[in-house]
Amino acid sequence: MSITASLVTDEKDLTGIYRLRYKVYCLEWGFEKPDNNDSGILTDVFDKHAVHFALKNSSQKVIAAVRLILDSEDGFPLERYCELNINNGDLPRDGLAEISRLVIHRDYRRRAEDKYVFGPDEERRSIGSFDFQYQSSNNRYSARRFEDRYGGTRHNAQRHNASNYERRQRHELVIGLYKAVYQESRRRQLTHWYAVMTKGIALLIEKLGLKFDVIGDPVDYHGIRTPYLGKISETERVMSETVPDLYEEFSRGK
Repeated sequence: MSITASLVTDEKDLTGIYRLRYKVYCLEWGFEKPDNNDSGILTDVFDKHAVHFALKNSSQKVIAAVRLILDSEDGFPLERYCELNINNGDLPRDGLAEISRLVIHRDYRRRAEDKYVFGPDEERRSIGSFDFQYQSSNNRYSARRFEDRYGGTRHNAQRHNASNYERRQRHELVIGLYKAVYQESRRRQLTHWYAVMTKGIALLIEKLGLKFDVIGDPVDYHGIRTPYLGKISETERVMSETVPDLYEEFSRGK
């Protein structure tokens, strides 16, 4: 059964998202200074213009979150902090939003995942060595190292099956969050997404059929990040052709 992220409007759940950000961005990774956020929460001016999504555990604690920043008088973080090689004036402002602040609780991450989701060094990504395949029989993803695609001993296969299960569990958090972003974007009739991402997370979501193009050089923004632009109609085309079962799942309820 696939994981579903919820749209968050309750102040208690929003505070849970902000506390999780503080733990990850300030205490674990040092992307922002704890002294500047001594309340134990991490928020910014864009939160009031954003739609927030969260995943909770069985105790109803927030374990992962992402936000979709809508156009406002404050603009977008990507336009504020990145030098773009496109004419952003050509983009439809009422159809544009920025996917931002992906965060996952440390208890639901693995060391390899840290490298591509949070950085901080672009060269420390590991996701590129995996091949993701959608399994429609149980609505889950599996992943195998490239060199193991064409064989291996029974012992190795069993070992990979165990590790594949862990990877499926891990990536379902990302899948659940991006599915919620997509469905909300379609409801709001958005046409384009901005995103500032590590190369690793960009590679991961590309495997999921989410099509983004680089629109500027990397910057030091919560670690080394690169600005991207995605056209939603292009994502729908690519996903429907390459991972049709996932596209069907994403499309339900849009």
